[in-house]
Amino acid sequence: MAEHYENDRPNKTHQILQDVNKALENGMFVHVRRILEDMEPEDIAYLLEASPPKGRQVLWQLTDPEIQGEILEELSEDVKDGIVIKMDPEQVAAAAEGMESDDIAYLFRSLPRGVSRDVLAQMDSQDRARVQEALAYPEGTAGGIMSTDVVTIRSDVTVDVVLRYLRIRGELPEATDSLYVVDQNSTLIGHLSITSLVTSQPDTEILDIMDDPDEAIPVTMDGSEVASLFERRDWLSSPVVDEENKLVGRITIDDVVDIIREDAEHSMMSMAGMDDDEDTFAPILKSARRRSIWLGVNVLAALAAASVSNLFEGTLDKMAAIAVLMTIVPSMGGVAGNQTVALVIRGLAVGHIGESNTRWLLTKEAAVGLLNGIVWAAIIGGVVVWWKGSILLGAIIAGAMLTNLIVAGIAGVVIPIMLKKMKIDPALAGGMALTTVTDMIGLSVFLGLATVFLV
Repeated sequence: MAEHYENDRPNKTHQILQDVNKALENGMFVHVRRILEDMEPEDIAYLLEASPPKGRQVLWQLTDPEIQGEILEELSEDVKDGIVIKMDPEQVAAAAEGMESDDIAYLFRSLPRGVSRDVLAQMDSQDRARVQEALAYPEGTAGGIMSTDVVTIRSDVTVDVVLRYLRIRGELPEATDSLYVVDQNSTLIGHLSITSLVTSQPDTEILDIMDDPDEAIPVTMDGSEVASLFERRDWLSSPVVDEENKLVGRITIDDVVDIIREDAEHSMMSMAGMDDDEDTFAPILKSARRRSIWLGVNVLAALAAASVSNLFEGTLDKMAAIAVLMTIVPSMGGVAGNQTVALVIRGLAVGHIGESNTRWLLTKEAAVGLLNGIVWAAIIGGVVVWWKGSILLGAIIAGAMLTNLIVAGIAGVVIPIMLKKMKIDPALAGGMALTTVTDMIGLSVFLGLATVFLV
């Protein structure tokens, strides 16, 4: 049933969007406000992301201020930035009141320095302290992801005392599956599952039923490593501790799902040289400026590959057949290499590739390139002999094909690993670098052999 809802969600949203746009065109703002009042915050966020900028601003003005913080939590970064930058400091401060600490941290990092000071000035001391605490940890680390809203208990009290405390407290933070047991210095010493709490006798001491602390997450751990730990351990939540093992917050599975989704979007969009949070409906000039940078880099790579052809201009002038066939070798190398690059980038992302197995992977991909090279060199060489009637030309293209597929396999491993060591995102530059290498090697070998044996 949930899957059916998710599959139907885009269609339902676009139907609502059509109704909303029609109502806005007719000036029926009260009707639109009522539609929004009946929607959940995450669905309103989905509607905002599917709206062009002008309509988005009108819709935002019509949303209930009481849930604007929840809506902001659900928006992609680019859309969120576009909305927040046009809000008054008082409105931002009000929206931030109900937000999780990690979302508050991102919100304030995206604001211009002067605006963030104005927003802080509008907050009460408690909310201001929450913001400062959230901003104390670098973005992308466990500290920047965690929520500081945790329930802690002492080990020397009974189940009945804890239950009475929870009743007085009134509610638990979302996705709470355990309470954390700390000593008088806030050092984490254990955790108590909600199941154990509600099924134990009232006079039982917490010390007798608590579990030893799970593998607590250091506050400085990278977000991708956090996601990997949750995947391997099947956690619903995990405590976050500082260097002295003091409890500072917790990370829940919904935070991890966000990390996984953002990493996937980042890899997909980076392969096209685009920002993973780019707004689909961003203004024309803004989108053009962002994409032109990557296009410029690609032009330089294309010119480097073209310069190889220019070196063999005399050969190309003398034999039209070479000019016809010269695109086949670099094309096959590019496809084979990009398959390896995609595999290696995924392995780097999930932590499967390290110093201990890089050499084995390099040997394996070179062997795959050799095997595929033999097969496709024979096929392409045979086709060229049949097509052009030249055994020598068929042998030349077969030799170039074999060489380029082996190089593509090796480069497909080496390039992403080198880029990662250089602190350059392999998803962003790996594909382009690989294609440049296979184009240059493929053309050099093919045209070089043709120059030696045919001209």
